Amino acid sequence: MTLPSHAQIVVIGGGIIGCSTAYHLAKDHKADVVLLEMGQLTSGSTWHAAGLVGQLRSSASITRILKYSVDLYKRLDEETGLATGWKMTGCLRLATNQDRWTEFRRLATTAGSFGMEMQLLSPQEVKAMFPLMRVDDLVGASWLPTDGQASPSDITQSLARGARMHGAKLIENVRVTGFEMNGDRIVKVKTDQGDIACEKVVNCAGQWARQVGEMAGINVPLQPVKHQYIITEKIDGLSSNAPTIRDPDRRTYFKEEVGGLVMGGYEPNPQSWMTGDVPNDWQFRLFDDDFDHFEQHMLAAIERVPALETVGVKQMINGPESFTPDGNFILGVAPECSNMFVGAGFNAFGIASGGGAGWVLAQWAIDGEAPLDLWTVDIRRFSNLHRNRDWVRDRTLEAYGKHYTVGFPHEEYLSGRPAIVSPLYERLKQHRAMFGSKLGWERPNWFAPEGMPAEDVYSMGRQNWFNAVGEEHRHVRDKVGIFDQSSFAKFELTGRDAATALDAICANDVSKPSGRLTYTQLLNTRGGIECDLTVARLSDDRFYIVTGTGFRTHDFAWIRDHIGKDLDVKLTDVTEDFGTLSLMGPKARDVLAEVTNADVSNNTFPFGHVREIEIAGTTVRALRITYVGELGWELHVPIAATGEAFDALMLAGKEFGIRPVGYRALESLRLEKGYRAWGSDITPNDSPFEAGLGWAVKLRKDTQFVGRQASEAIHAASLKKRLVTFTVVDKDVVLLGRETILRNGEPVGYLTSGGYGYTVDSPIGLGYVRNADDLSDAFLTEGKYELIVANERYAAEVHLEPLYDPENARVKEL
Repeated sequence: MTLPSHAQIVVIGGGIIGCSTAYHLAKDHKADVVLLEMGQLTSGSTWHAAGLVGQLRSSASITRILKYSVDLYKRLDEETGLATGWKMTGCLRLATNQDRWTEFRRLATTAGSFGMEMQLLSPQEVKAMFPLMRVDDLVGASWLPTDGQASPSDITQSLARGARMHGAKLIENVRVTGFEMNGDRIVKVKTDQGDIACEKVVNCAGQWARQVGEMAGINVPLQPVKHQYIITEKIDGLSSNAPTIRDPDRRTYFKEEVGGLVMGGYEPNPQSWMTGDVPNDWQFRLFDDDFDHFEQHMLAAIERVPALETVGVKQMINGPESFTPDGNFILGVAPECSNMFVGAGFNAFGIASGGGAGWVLAQWAIDGEAPLDLWTVDIRRFSNLHRNRDWVRDRTLEAYGKHYTVGFPHEEYLSGRPAIVSPLYERLKQHRAMFGSKLGWERPNWFAPEGMPAEDVYSMGRQNWFNAVGEEHRHVRDKVGIFDQSSFAKFELTGRDAATALDAICANDVSKPSGRLTYTQLLNTRGGIECDLTVARLSDDRFYIVTGTGFRTHDFAWIRDHIGKDLDVKLTDVTEDFGTLSLMGPKARDVLAEVTNADVSNNTFPFGHVREIEIAGTTVRALRITYVGELGWELHVPIAATGEAFDALMLAGKEFGIRPVGYRALESLRLEKGYRAWGSDITPNDSPFEAGLGWAVKLRKDTQFVGRQASEAIHAASLKKRLVTFTVVDKDVVLLGRETILRNGEPVGYLTSGGYGYTVDSPIGLGYVRNADDLSDAFLTEGKYELIVANERYAAEVHLEPLYDPENARVKEL
């Protein structure tokens, strides 16, 4: 096929993701699409994928993507005339210990919350479904009947035919060599056979996506890892409809294929391939068989299916798969290039994800914004740290090794640490801090009392830090605590039109006088919450924006991309310029008054204001704001002076009982106050009105802002869901989020976050109650509520107001 001179959208890569994206762009959007493949379709990793298709994930949106894939694979052959090899065999996941069984019980609850069927089976029921399996060591198994398997090459060819049927041009044996750029936009795709002018590019180049991205100056942090599996000869007694098996405690998986078994696994000592560029000729190549490395899987598999000891091995597949540092795939528009979209790094889930990932990626490319809450896979979750290929390799290998380990709550990665530390790191270690990591930053999660080891001991129940965090929590409520929140992302927006630019982006009214703070959301065109942040007006033409650590790349790019093109503004990331000390608690003003000559009384320095004050000889930006429900300030200190400011506060606060406090206590404190967390309680799927934040949307003001039209429609209509607070009568229940909410015995939603409130002495969860007809206060409060936790029901109470109100020194009666 002759290379066209122009296309609306160029898709790079002819694996399952690229073909699915081209199919959906052509079919759903009638786009003028050209797909370029440097070899043949399915080359790279698609052709040698094992083909297991699972659907359940911890994110509702990602689960929806995987469910869409299954629905597509079921019907695609009828549309295109090419079979996909889809078989809905169901999937058994095996549990051999109580921690795994608890994990499965929680997953069963999550499945119910997301509208999926998942059953928990006894060992005897497992044996009946897969007679060749040894089950004497099982506690039980989970069963997802709608999971299955498919032929990766067949699905890809079927999608390719469907794309062509709807007008897409798929061209093989064309290699992309670079891009012609105009600023941060691609205007031409350069190939070894000529150039194609285009409006947008979708990078689905698989293990080559990293180097394709680099041609346009973008970073795609993935690492090829060697992944092996075998295909056996026929096994007597193996049904052609045998379920797929995942045996995570033995790190192995199985599926039936032509009367034999495909068996592979995820070892704790994975082998990376190269940190450099992947050779272009590695399209249909494999590594040499490595039975020495594979032996660990073979021995574990024989213990599970004894017939494997004597059956012949027909073939070993040892090929590279693209994995990522957090085990989630990569979608979305690159922060460095405004018209390159990426779909890559599928962590051996490319076949399961392919249909749905192509669907949302096509929509994203057309609209310029994600159609769902896809934060867990958004490329903008990464930062400059992820440009370090050695760091990415080490973290990715750790993530690969955890693929089948028990998913303990609050578990931290260990590799590549410490990467970024605040000036207080060594000081906090002296206070026996136990650190966690967020986007590379070391942050104190909790502090170990004397006599207690400063280490995390993971558990599916209460963890070892539970009581220590309770003491930190109560200390903030009674006295004063200091939090190191230096990892906060911080931006400055300056220029003559800075106020105009922000007014057009922010849902809340930021056009306040200098010295004022505004808590605001930034909305997408659907009225969903894309960012949740604080804007401090330092002067008429200077704003200081503070957002969460993990949202640094995302929020900066969202603000930058939505600033009017002709406005006189400059957006600058100043994260590393300032340390942040949050001084919180009823004694916070007493401590602050000791270290500054500024008047910090409530009359002079009220809530929602920002002042520059001097601490330890340094000018500090003091923001009167709180995320814990107590009197407090965020003190933004020039980074070099952060240690001295901390020392001065600790010395002055000694008589008031000051102590360092960690992020675990922060989480508990914010839940009692009902403060929302972006990414869990508020997401691009949720509007401020549904989240109880409608007061922060300036509909009374005649100002156009992103999301206004959708917000007006949502505000005018009856709400279909509302975020409320729940407590559980049984104080031993551990809430994590995604637990099903029952009202009068019927499911009405699920928790978005969960934890424990030490002041109210109760488990707490936030979650949306859904109802198509009535979500009045009366409807919400008159129901009888239960929460399903690890597949068991527990009586719960609903609350429409915060559980803790410091101004009235009151704890809500539970």
